[in-house]
Amino acid sequence: MNIGVMGAGAVGCFFGGLLARAGHAVTLVGRPALVEAARAQGLRLQMKDGFDGPVAIGAATGPEALADADLVLFCVKSADTEATGRAMLPHLKPGAVVLAMQNGVDNAERLAAVLGRPVVPVVVYVATDMAGPAHVRHHGRGDLILGTGPDSERVAEVLRAAGIPASVSLGVTAALWDKLIINCAYNAVSAVAQVPYGAMVAVPEVRALMADVVAEAVAVARGQGIAVADDILDRVMALASAMPGQFSSTAQDLARGKRSEIDYLNGHVVRQGAALGIATPANGALLALVKLLEAKAG
Repeated sequence: MNIGVMGAGAVGCFFGGLLARAGHAVTLVGRPALVEAARAQGLRLQMKDGFDGPVAIGAATGPEALADADLVLFCVKSADTEATGRAMLPHLKPGAVVLAMQNGVDNAERLAAVLGRPVVPVVVYVATDMAGPAHVRHHGRGDLILGTGPDSERVAEVLRAAGIPASVSLGVTAALWDKLIINCAYNAVSAVAQVPYGAMVAVPEVRALMADVVAEAVAVARGQGIAVADDILDRVMALASAMPGQFSSTAQDLARGKRSEIDYLNGHVVRQGAALGIATPANGALLALVKLLEAKAG
């Protein structure tokens, strides 16, 4: 397939790299430094399983590079969803399948409104970071849950053939909320303290704060009719054991002086809670702290 990656950060480069390694014609759309490095030496894909090598891959700075794409991995930050969607709209093939592979729960809906066509929501479970221009480093997992659509099963087969565990689920909305709740518990605290998950949960007061954050988010989700499993707190806490050295994406953004996605994580819970009349003080405090750090950084 011809595959485009819109937003070639750590997530886009990781999955794009795996698809390119499997033989697909992949083009990363990203910043000039990444494009220059990828064109010069390929994408360095450093896997947790030991693989570490260059992968031949296309790269460009503009959405016109998506013109031949049969499949688009849409991996931009949540705040950029609408603007990026408008920019790539004139360049999409009529039959191209678009996967919204982002944090948050409403990106696929927002993107579909801009594009005027269906967008497949995807839950992404992966720990990655960018170690340098066109150098993606894999720390764990790498599985995807796709929402249902006319092409979802076919796309999932392509992903699986490239070594990417992918499934299609009618319960993708609940899965998106599960991930949102996990992100709400970890991302802001990791960002404010600039510590990895293992160090976070070693502090009893942080564990208590995380439990409050989860309880508020669960109440909001259930208030919207979303089924959240009773063991969600246990699964949230178990993540630190699986990825003790991982820094959240919000922590990585702030460390690099970039705008975070906090408005679409804890901020989403706060806004939806207000609409439902559900108090969310723990999420609100974390939202305020991250926004303060963003303001301080300018």
